[in-house]
Amino acid sequence: MNILILGGGGREHALAWAIRQNPKCDRLIVAPGNAGIAGVAECADLDVLSRADVLEFAQGNAVDFVVVGPEAPLAAGVSDALREAGFLVFGPSQAAAQLEASKTFTKEICDACGAPTAAWARFTDAAAAREDVTARGAPIVIKADGLAAGKGVTVAETIDQAHAAIDSIFDGEFGEMSVVIEDFMPGEEASFFILSDGTDCLPIGTAQDHKRVGMGDTGPNTGGMGAYSPAPVLTPALQDQVMDRIVRPTIAEMARRGTPFQGVLYAGLMISDGQARLVEYNVRFGDPECQALMMRLGGQALDLLLACAEGRLSQTGVTWADDHALTVVMAAQGYPGPYAKGTEIRGLKALPETSFQMTFHAGTAERDGTIIATGGRVLGCTGRGATLAEAHQRAYALIDAIDWPQGFCRRDIGWRAL
Repeated sequence: MNILILGGGGREHALAWAIRQNPKCDRLIVAPGNAGIAGVAECADLDVLSRADVLEFAQGNAVDFVVVGPEAPLAAGVSDALREAGFLVFGPSQAAAQLEASKTFTKEICDACGAPTAAWARFTDAAAAREDVTARGAPIVIKADGLAAGKGVTVAETIDQAHAAIDSIFDGEFGEMSVVIEDFMPGEEASFFILSDGTDCLPIGTAQDHKRVGMGDTGPNTGGMGAYSPAPVLTPALQDQVMDRIVRPTIAEMARRGTPFQGVLYAGLMISDGQARLVEYNVRFGDPECQALMMRLGGQALDLLLACAEGRLSQTGVTWADDHALTVVMAAQGYPGPYAKGTEIRGLKALPETSFQMTFHAGTAERDGTIIATGGRVLGCTGRGATLAEAHQRAYALIDAIDWPQGFCRRDIGWRAL
C-alpha cells in the first residue's frame, strides 16, 4: 500500500515508525514531516489544512490509505474531502471532530447520553464568566472553547488565576473563542484510547500523561512532558466501566445524530474512589502518549487503523505483549512560555533505534547537515521494557546521551506508577 500520514510532530513520527514495520506498507509519505520522520518515510511539503492541496497530492501519488495525525486538518474537514473522492481514511469527519474542536459540543453530548463529567457552563462575555467564578470559588477549571494546541485549559487554584485565564481567552490568546467553566474534579488523571468505526469500539491501550512543566506535577500546563503505558490506575474493571458509561453511549449518541465517529477517541479521564469521569475527548492520538502506545503496538498498528477505516473492528483484536513503554519529552528552555528556535541538537545520530529504544522527533529540522530545534516540545525519548522501571531506565539513557544545552526535561516521568 501507498500510505500518506498528515502531520509533522512526535505523534506522526511514532505512527510512521510503527506503520513502516508492517509488510502491507510499501511507500510511506508524511506531510510535512520533520528531520526524524525523514529517516523512516518520504517527507512532502504540503499544506495539510487545504482540502484541495491534500486531495490533489493523494491523487497524484496513488495513495491507498490516509492517516490524519493532528486535530486541525480534521476540524478543517480534510477527511471529508478525501472520503468524498473515494479515499480510505483514518480519522473522523469534520462534524464528528467537534468532540475535540468544541468543549460545548462534548458537554452537550455527555448531557444527552448521561456520561459522567464535571458540571459546566459556557460564557461569551468576560464579565459574566468572572462573576460565575467568583460565586463558585476555587479551585475551578477554565477552558477555551476550541482548538488551542493543548494549551487552552487552566486549573485555577485561586479566583485571581481564574479571572486571569478568562481575560486571556477573551483577549484572543487562542483566537476568537468563548469560555467553558467547569467544576474542579479531584483524583488521578489517565488516558484511554479507543478505536471506533462508527458502530463498534475497540480499546487499544491506556496511558498516563504528565501535563505540568515541573517536577512533581508543578507549574503551568503544557502539551505534555512525558507519558507511560499502560496506566495501572485504569484497571480492567475501570476500563469496562468507562466503556459502558462513557464511550459506548457517546458513540451511540453520535450515530443517532447522523454524525458517526470513525477514528481514535482519546478519553481523558479523572479517577476518584473507583469511579471515572470524563475530563475531555480528543479525536486523535495524544502526544506524547502515542509514542509510548506505538512502541508497544509496533507493526500491528497499521492493521488496527485499517480495520477501523474499513468498518471491520468487530472482527479485530489487539495482541499485547506483557510490556511497558515510557516517553520523556525534551523541550526548549522557556517552554511553555517564549523559547528560542534554531539551536543545534548533537548526539542524535549515535542513538539506538530499536524496538526497545527510539527517539521520536516532534519539533526538528535539518539545516546544513545538523539537526536544529524548531518547536517547544522537540524530542520524545522512548524506552520499552518488561517492567516500567526498565522502560524508564532506557528512556533516560537516551536523554543522557543527547547534547543539547538549550533543552530540558522532567526527571520524574512515571513517578506515580514507579
